[in-house]
Amino acid sequence: MKAAVFKGKGLIDTQEVLMPVCGDMDVIVKVMACGICGTDVHIFNGAEGAAATTPPVILGHEFAGIVEEVGAKVKDIKIGDRVAVDPNDTCGNCYYCKNGLAHFCQNMKGYGTTTDGGFAQYCVVNYKQIYKLADKVSFEEGAMCEPLACCLHGIDLCEIKPGYRVMVIGGGTIGLIMVQLAKMRGAAKIILLEPVGEKRAIGAKLGADIVIDPIHEDVEKVLAKNNIEQIETVIECVGLKSTMLDAIKFAGKNSVAMLFGLGNPDDEIPIKPFEIFRKEVTIKASYINPYTQGRAVSLINSGKIDVKSLISGTISLDELRDTLSDPSKRQKGKVMVNPWC
Repeated sequence: MKAAVFKGKGLIDTQEVLMPVCGDMDVIVKVMACGICGTDVHIFNGAEGAAATTPPVILGHEFAGIVEEVGAKVKDIKIGDRVAVDPNDTCGNCYYCKNGLAHFCQNMKGYGTTTDGGFAQYCVVNYKQIYKLADKVSFEEGAMCEPLACCLHGIDLCEIKPGYRVMVIGGGTIGLIMVQLAKMRGAAKIILLEPVGEKRAIGAKLGADIVIDPIHEDVEKVLAKNNIEQIETVIECVGLKSTMLDAIKFAGKNSVAMLFGLGNPDDEIPIKPFEIFRKEVTIKASYINPYTQGRAVSLINSGKIDVKSLISGTISLDELRDTLSDPSKRQKGKVMVNPWC
């Protein structure tokens, strides 16, 4: 089969590799769509993502497809089923798994990070990682289940109440999902900070009440003009040191600053404890998708959330290396890989 193999910093080669072997409790998925995630970019550039990655390995953890083969002991999944995959396979036996914190599993198998993933024509996964897609859901939309699941965990931690004012920093895929989830939570006002005009337009379409270009506009003046004195929740979805500091800056009194964006492992930011004290800001972070994949699939299957508008296009495996190395190719939204192109 054809696959894009990550071999080290800046190195991905598309080549023929052996077909995966289906164990008794496994399912082989014919991958029809696999999203390019910021984590893939971090790994490609030599940084660590959510888990340590040891090359050679096939990246790609946001994927959906068709069941090609089913293990002898697998029930309720059949060949031809249209499915999405939860890439984080926990052991169920370590301290964290036994205490309701499975996303911190000490023996986590990550499809597309610690073991072969979805930038390939086929991928073998444990049957319990499989979720069925509705017939009306495209494979590209199905591949969005994993990032949506991560966002659901983050939005849960924000504890948004009806009537809150919520600021989302960054209008990429994650930020635009967060805009929709904040709206579902009953936010009275949603403010989106995003420098790219096309993304601001999509944000307004998906529920942002106020969209601001933080490069060319004075954010504080725009907030004052719109009578926004208090922001209860700020969700940072960029992962830059400057935007993390902005999250703390714009968070109001008795607020939550959610640092959701994935920064580089060695990044440090200067925090003024007195500022945190006088505003009583709670700084939070969110790690992967514990117990939220099923909810994400339900939302996408029901059509209650728009992920289609976030997908900018589809590329082949041969185009993956250039797309990972050139930010301009990812600027307009989520890029999907079709291994059969």
